[in-house]
Amino acid sequence: MKKTAFVTGANKGIGFEIVKQLGQAGWKVLLGSRSAERGEAAVSELTSEGLDIEFVQIDMSDLKSIERAATTITKDYPDLTLLINNAGMPGAFSGSFTDTKEENLRNAFEVNFFGTFRLNQRLFPLIKNNEGTIVNVSTDMASLDHMQNAGFALNAFDYNSSKTANNAMTVSMAYELKSSRAQVFAVTPGFTSTDLNGNAEGGKSKEAAAAIIVGYATDGKHHNGEFLNEQGVYAW
Repeated sequence: MKKTAFVTGANKGIGFEIVKQLGQAGWKVLLGSRSAERGEAAVSELTSEGLDIEFVQIDMSDLKSIERAATTITKDYPDLTLLINNAGMPGAFSGSFTDTKEENLRNAFEVNFFGTFRLNQRLFPLIKNNEGTIVNVSTDMASLDHMQNAGFALNAFDYNSSKTANNAMTVSMAYELKSSRAQVFAVTPGFTSTDLNGNAEGGKSKEAAAAIIVGYATDGKHHNGEFLNEQGVYAW
């Protein structure tokens, strides 16, 4: 029986590549996107390649939209075994703590933490019951160890702190799954050139970043409670 996955923020960038790679590996994939037009266009492109992809509209800043998506998935796709929380927004990608505006901090938390929290909480019982996997896509800068000890780190407090909070959520969810065969873990693909950072030069490709996330999500190993990068376990 074909396995089913749901990927958020997937009409472009790393999310789109995650959907594509899962589809190529034989999964049925629900492509989550805030924009119905862009989401349907992405699905059309992928289905034209023979992949089994369906569209689910979801706005990670809108509670009602999240509730509708979760209800639809629970009802129509009760065999869901993989949720990849890829959707995210940078806030203003502030350059320092002192430059951070509260409005941008709240905007980053609304999607990266609260939106992901709402979706995770609603799909958690289904994934747990199906002994599945939840992957919270993170960033190197969410690591407090990295921010303290790296030779250089981008001190974008609005974006970074929202992802650090997301990491804390990962740990809490994993604690609840200690005695379960289901699992939740965080993955940072590392510096990647995407729209989120203005396609900054020097980063890995979206395809390469997606391959890291898909690799851990489908390797058959138990990573519950881990924070992973390309090399393996990463410090929180």
